Amino acid sequence: MREEIVLQKICAGDPAGLEALMERYIPYVSAVVWAILRDVMSVEDGEEVVSDVFLAAWNQAGELRPGSVKSWLGAVARNKAKNRLRQRNQTLPLEEDTLELPASDDPPGEYERAVERQLVRQAVNSLPPPDREVFLRHYYYAQTVGEIGEAMDLNISTVKTKLRRGRMKLKDILTREGFLCEA
Repeated sequence: MREEIVLQKICAGDPAGLEALMERYIPYVSAVVWAILRDVMSVEDGEEVVSDVFLAAWNQAGELRPGSVKSWLGAVARNKAKNRLRQRNQTLPLEEDTLELPASDDPPGEYERAVERQLVRQAVNSLPPPDREVFLRHYYYAQTVGEIGEAMDLNISTVKTKLRRGRMKLKDILTREGFLCEA
């Protein structure tokens, strides 16, 4: 079913529209939610957040536009997952599984990108724990400086300083390793 028809059905209050929307986007919404919740919440909590996203789509169907449904759902999923963490007074999961490097016969450039990702991860992990958490909250979880300050009980200027120092350290490491050119 085309997205326009799905949205028309949802706006008309037809549950078939919501079912079609869920069938198409549950894998995407679930991936967004679990990227944030990871192992911090139970499966039931994650499923509830996913359901809340689609309930929001049903309740706010007038805001949905063909062609932008996926991005709207992704934004709502991120916000609802972060809100769930805040409600439970949980901190964001900051550890990431070890990156596997692809084989040298993978598509051109894939090996280099994987090595670069691994180097960036190692550089981020080399930051002191509070600085690393600030850095990951901002760049990985897209939290604002204000949100980070509130969640970590830090002054906004302290958060900005930690972000600046983190960027400088990453730049230094990546320049040393030859992934960035010195300016």
